Amino acid sequence: MGKLIYSAITSVDGFVSDAEGSFDWAFPGAEVHAYINELERPIGTYLYGRRMYETMVFWEDAVDVDEHPSPMAEYAQIWRAADKVVYSATLLDVSSRRTRIERSFDAADVARLKSTLEDDLSIGGPELASHALAAGLVDEMHLFVAPVVVGSGRHYLPGATRLDLELRSARTFDNGMVHQHYAIR
Repeated sequence: MGKLIYSAITSVDGFVSDAEGSFDWAFPGAEVHAYINELERPIGTYLYGRRMYETMVFWEDAVDVDEHPSPMAEYAQIWRAADKVVYSATLLDVSSRRTRIERSFDAADVARLKSTLEDDLSIGGPELASHALAAGLVDEMHLFVAPVVVGSGRHYLPGATRLDLELRSARTFDNGMVHQHYAIR
């Protein structure tokens, strides 16, 4: 059975985007991106809300690995190789391979999917993740805390319920970003 993992790049004050919707302050840099690649390699399926999918679909045609070997190009290859499920009542079509649309998030369906897969699953987008967390489906969290305070915006855990966490590891990077890996008890 695969694990369901919520990963997010967040500001010190807990936002994934600022009040204007920008997340340009969250660029991970080469060292962090290479580390993220290692974490993402076991992911077989990405679960996204519409907004997160529209952000991540960039990787479908972003970079050519052969022409531009880099952590970004490697990530594009990892992303393209995985299945994607987009939860949206409004999205009519997807523009990436290996992608399907589900009209609503159903915790029982996600639990069944999780139990049938050997590879891990990643859930992206704070609203979708909050539903999975509330349903007790998320096994681990990977937070990349950027050294910035943005003041307001979209929180990485909107409407969060209480979670008891076990710190598995922490790592600092040269750019000041900190990775925190938690298991959910």
